[in-house]
Amino acid sequence: MTDSHVQKPAELMKERAYRQIHEAILNETFQPGAFLSERKLIDFLGMSKTPIKSALDRLESEGFVQVSPKQGILVKDLAIDKVRDIFELRMVLELYICEQLAGHLKPQEAALLEQNLELQKRTADEEDETGFTRADSEFHLLLSSLSGNAEIHAVMTMYQAHLYRFALRIIRRVPNRMQAAYQDHLDIYRALAGGDAGLCRRLIQEHLAFGKGVLTN
Repeated sequence: MTDSHVQKPAELMKERAYRQIHEAILNETFQPGAFLSERKLIDFLGMSKTPIKSALDRLESEGFVQVSPKQGILVKDLAIDKVRDIFELRMVLELYICEQLAGHLKPQEAALLEQNLELQKRTADEEDETGFTRADSEFHLLLSSLSGNAEIHAVMTMYQAHLYRFALRIIRRVPNRMQAAYQDHLDIYRALAGGDAGLCRRLIQEHLAFGKGVLTN
């Protein structure tokens, strides 16, 4: 048996451990501020501690957990300063994206946005918080990908997990937020399709300012 055949199962277990713990943190199955034991994670995942340790190292480097030999594994909450910084960065990037896309959407690009909006509408109507949140964060990533600027898209992709976590936290704090967020996104799309960059900028500013206010006030 070759080395690659030996390593592949371990790599798959490591990735699965990362994905499942990551999702549990994003969806707040593991609540912010909670301490997790190694035993709890072994039972939760049904695997040995080796891939779990590898997953925790990665999650710690990404700022989702803090591992302490004495206290255990702390699920880190959203730091106010980090939330504020990311929203301010998003504001700059997404206002630029508006300028690039307004009046320049190709038919196939408009179709992609419309498909995403249909998914948002359906998940909002079904009160599917996690499904809507995935579609919500994907909407913003899709706009960045359509901007044609690979570096902006790379930055937005790097923060994808944070975008998801922000959106879900806002949805759970604000009544009827899924319907309101869907309407915001629909209005932004219509402004882009209609070539009204000024309106798009105003809508983006209001949309992001609302989210920032909910999480930082």
